[in-house]
Amino acid sequence: MNVPSNLKYTKEHEWIRVEGGIAYVGITDYAQSELGEIVFVEVETIDETLSAGDVFGTVEAVKTVSDLYLPVDAKILEFNEELESAPELVNDDAFGKGWMVKIEVLDATQLDTLLSATDYEALIGA
Repeated sequence: MNVPSNLKYTKEHEWIRVEGGIAYVGITDYAQSELGEIVFVEVETIDETLSAGDVFGTVEAVKTVSDLYLPVDAKILEFNEELESAPELVNDDAFGKGWMVKIEVLDATQLDTLLSATDYEALIGA
């Protein structure tokens, strides 16, 4: 199971990569493998300001639909539009081309409450 050490993680299996005041959010390699083939990603919260733990969208796999939870307080800036025509990018490259939203982090101190790669590996039993 791939768990990059430069990311932070949530117990709900989202990851966040911070680049200055901007961050990218997606689901982990573990989450996509548990869901199976991703067929649709929906995000209707663009330009909205949400709190940590709020649902920012959904991911649909062949057998289930799962909510996507925001790791930190943020404004949703952008949806990865490549996922509209190629949702399988989440399966193929969960931490790269499979990112879901670009956000503006509103409270950087919340990043300290997220899981490290080591903590996340312990959570999933990797």
